Amino acid sequence: MIVTSALFRAWGDLLRPRILSLVLMGIGLTILLFVILQAGAFWLIRAFTPGSFSLPWIGAIDLGNTLSWSSLALFPLMGIFLMAPVAAGFCGIFAERVSEAVEQIHYPSAEGQPVDLLDGLLESLALVAAVIGVAVLSLVLTPFLGPFAPVLFYGANGWLLGREFFQMAARRHLRGPQATALRKQNNGKITIAGVMIAILLTVPVVNIVGPLLAAAAFTHLFHLIRGRTGRSSPVPRG
Repeated sequence: MIVTSALFRAWGDLLRPRILSLVLMGIGLTILLFVILQAGAFWLIRAFTPGSFSLPWIGAIDLGNTLSWSSLALFPLMGIFLMAPVAAGFCGIFAERVSEAVEQIHYPSAEGQPVDLLDGLLESLALVAAVIGVAVLSLVLTPFLGPFAPVLFYGANGWLLGREFFQMAARRHLRGPQATALRKQNNGKITIAGVMIAILLTVPVVNIVGPLLAAAAFTHLFHLIRGRTGRSSPVPRG
């Protein structure tokens, strides 16, 4: 199956020196972002939770201090629900460089043209908003959907992530409408790949390299799809 083939090739690419440097940079930025988020939650809880209460044999307990330290327990949960938006955000920053490296290594005769940075960032911001909306909706509907809540979470995030990462890989070779048409023709494969990425983004430690893995995997997926359709050579976008 070309989806699993693309993912396995992407895993191997993460250890290549040119891409490994981007992986290390992505890991550093991801950790920094979540530390900032956790520190912000810690400070807000302490600042806006006044008062204290007493317990027998223990004495007075500062409520704000207790809750702020307790918020550290939310760090893993924060990673699960916010890693997809983080991946979407990193898409515009790293996807282009990863795609370029993957194509130079594996597809030198079909190397694409860079996507305009502003267009990529605008698309990523729109995707971030959509993914955050899915996360919030999943949380709100969890009591009503019960065991089906993960289906909504992974399904919607898989479609969104697949759409964005494949579109960015395809636009290195195709004009916007052509890239969209190719994506729609292969929507099933792309969504399955997106769901696999979404699942990996909720696995601790593995999720740190998720954005770069996705960029590499969808670059491979684009070329595998193009090869199967007999159109492996690039199509000018200009």
